[in-house]
Amino acid sequence: MNTKIRLYFSDKIQSDLVAHLKKEQSHYIKDVMRLKVGDNFSVFNTQGEWNASIMSFDKDGAQIKIINKLRDKKNEQNIWLAFTLIKQNSLNFLIQKGTELGVQNFIPILSERTMVKNINTKRIKKIIIESSEQSNRISIPEIKNLKTLKDFLYNFPKNGCLVFCDINCNMSDLKNILSKKDSGPICILIGPEGDFSEKERKLITDLNQTHSISLAKNILRAETAAIAAVTLINYHLNLG
Repeated sequence: MNTKIRLYFSDKIQSDLVAHLKKEQSHYIKDVMRLKVGDNFSVFNTQGEWNASIMSFDKDGAQIKIINKLRDKKNEQNIWLAFTLIKQNSLNFLIQKGTELGVQNFIPILSERTMVKNINTKRIKKIIIESSEQSNRISIPEIKNLKTLKDFLYNFPKNGCLVFCDINCNMSDLKNILSKKDSGPICILIGPEGDFSEKERKLITDLNQTHSISLAKNILRAETAAIAAVTLINYHLNLG
């Protein structure tokens, strides 16, 4: 088959391991992708990616055998994305594209002007895994628990770099910001529709680790701003 089929396998993987896929994954390879006994595909987790073969289909699902290791996990840029909650379709898009672009941690935040108050973490985890499978990455990003902006800022790593996408800023010297960053994570902060309140903006800008940037002359939707910021940061990091 020309299509590369990759599935996330959360258990420990080793050569000659025989195991069953989960019911949903078994349905996918058998009924959607039409794989047959003897066909190969790959499984991956934080240990790396492995070649696997289908041994049988039974009542417990697809039985597979791990054949050999294809590649190890590589070091990745430690990019986080903190965002105020947005509507479901826009959030799905943000999570999908953020995963494809290499975000390591997604951090949902409640602010004073956040319209959406809840997040379905289980559904987000499913989107993250599917996006990782399709984008050829090995690591699986984490979706953190929902927290207030104040709590997020209070617990932000001392060695981190907080890139605040600020609609009131007219500077965008990312190259200079990233050249001075410490060893900690680079975290992008995206505000809600209507922006943060003045009180919240002061909390953000008073944090020593904060660097404000402008992404565009126009006002961007949250999901657009997130994708633009991750893309720009990846670009500058890859130049180094």
